[in-house]
Amino acid sequence: MTTDLPPPNAKGDSRTVAFAARKIAHAQADEKTPAATGHLLEVIGPAKGRIISGYMPIRTELSPLPAMAALFAAGARLCVPVIKGAGQPLDFREWTPDAPMESGPFGARIPAGGDWLIPDTLIVPLVAFDARLNRLGYGGGFYDRTLERLRAAAPTRAIGFAYAAQELPKVPQEPTDQPLDALITENGGVAP
Repeated sequence: MTTDLPPPNAKGDSRTVAFAARKIAHAQADEKTPAATGHLLEVIGPAKGRIISGYMPIRTELSPLPAMAALFAAGARLCVPVIKGAGQPLDFREWTPDAPMESGPFGARIPAGGDWLIPDTLIVPLVAFDARLNRLGYGGGFYDRTLERLRAAAPTRAIGFAYAAQELPKVPQEPTDQPLDALITENGGVAP
C-alpha cells in the first residue's frame, strides 16, 4: 500500500535535528539578525498600505521584530498571530511597537487589545525548511490551516524567516502542509 504520509517519526526526528541547529545559530543572533532583516525587508517590498503579519519570537526563533518596526515606520499595518484553540486557524491582532502585550499560548506575547486584521503577507516562523520551500513547524498545524483559509479568500504570501542552519535536505510533507512563497535567512533568499 502506497501512502503520501511521511514515516511515523520523520517529522519528530527532523524537528530534533533542526532545533539543535537553530539553538547553535541563535547563539550568534546579534551577528545574523541584521542581515536577515535586510533581506526580509527587500523581499517584502513597499510597505505603505499593506497588512503584514509578523510574530513574537519564542525560544530560539530568529526575531522579526526589527523588520516589523521598520515596516510599521514605512506605513504598513502590522499584526501578530493569536491562537484561538487546538485545531483552529490563527487570527491576527494589530501590533504596534508600543502596544501593551500580554502572555498568550506557548509563551508568545500577544497584543492586549487592537483591531483584528487579515494580512496579505505573513512572516512565518519555523523549525526547519528545505530548498523546495517546504516548512516544518511545531506540529500544531496552525499556519497550515491559516494559510489554507487565507489563500482561499485572497492572494496571500507566506515568507519563512529562519537561520540558514535550519535547512534540511528534505522536510517530510503531508497533503495538508502549505508551502512557503519565499524563505529568508541571514544569507539571503532560498529559491526552489
